[in-house]
Amino acid sequence: METYLQTTENVYKKAALDPQQGLCCTTTPVWQLPELSIPDRMLQMNYGCGSTVHPRDLVNDPVVLYVGVGGGMELLQFSYFSRKPGGVVGIDVVDEMLAACKENFNEAAKLNSWFDPEFVQLQKGNALNLPVADETIDVAAQNCLFNIFSQEDLKKAISEMYRTLKPRGRLVLSDPVCEQPMPEKLQTNEELRALCLSGALPLKEYLKVLTDAGFGTIEIRAKRPYRILSPNHYDIENLIYIESVEVCAIKDPMPSDGPCIFTGKTAIYYGDEEYFDDKNGHVLMPNQPLAVCDKTAGALADLGRKDIFISESTWFYDGGGCC
Repeated sequence: METYLQTTENVYKKAALDPQQGLCCTTTPVWQLPELSIPDRMLQMNYGCGSTVHPRDLVNDPVVLYVGVGGGMELLQFSYFSRKPGGVVGIDVVDEMLAACKENFNEAAKLNSWFDPEFVQLQKGNALNLPVADETIDVAAQNCLFNIFSQEDLKKAISEMYRTLKPRGRLVLSDPVCEQPMPEKLQTNEELRALCLSGALPLKEYLKVLTDAGFGTIEIRAKRPYRILSPNHYDIENLIYIESVEVCAIKDPMPSDGPCIFTGKTAIYYGDEEYFDDKNGHVLMPNQPLAVCDKTAGALADLGRKDIFISESTWFYDGGGCC
């Protein structure tokens, strides 16, 4: 195993034995659902940079895979929607984290009358070689884990998630991204990479790994401020601004003209006709905003019409799009 992965394991072994509340900076609230209570220790071990799966992803009693279990909070939340033995599969490479997670589930069972620890199947395993059969998972997720990997290992981790998903299955991810160049001395700092700081990629590179793996539809669901690396704390000359991004990659067939990537762009037709039809599957009604993927936004803009408005990327997409 590579040195940086050993460092990562050591960091999270320590975090399992002694919860580190400030290890990651979550920017979204814990789910508030009827009869769902999160044990305090789970909250302290909520090591993520954002939110992953949305409740709307968890319909029709899905089988959910989560890689990097943390304290088990997200696994408990997923179980709320998949109340069957083994309905949620949690994978982690750190023995101490798996043990802590089991203890937290026992506490969760005392607080939640509906919850049975048998709903979650915990397994030791590596994200680069998942102990999961092909096309058996409806929803896969990870939170602030894949940014730790080197470029080649990231490709392996994504391809492994793709392999486990059923057709039309969803991979939901939350990771730090950074548009500024990350100095090499920070990239090669094993501890900073393990702490989810120096492995952040530019968003376009991050998305390319997903589309190269075969995901035909990509949704950018949110992009939020995450961290600042400053010269007074790190050996750098200028501030480095890091954001967290929430992405859903859908195992759709790849369109012949390339993937549909939604970054929150909207088209609005304000002409005098009853509607506008681009003859490519997109009908715009007057002053009715239509969420469009970046590919469709570009095609509409290329028409050069004076009666179609295309918004900039809002980095928020909530479904109901053109594809």
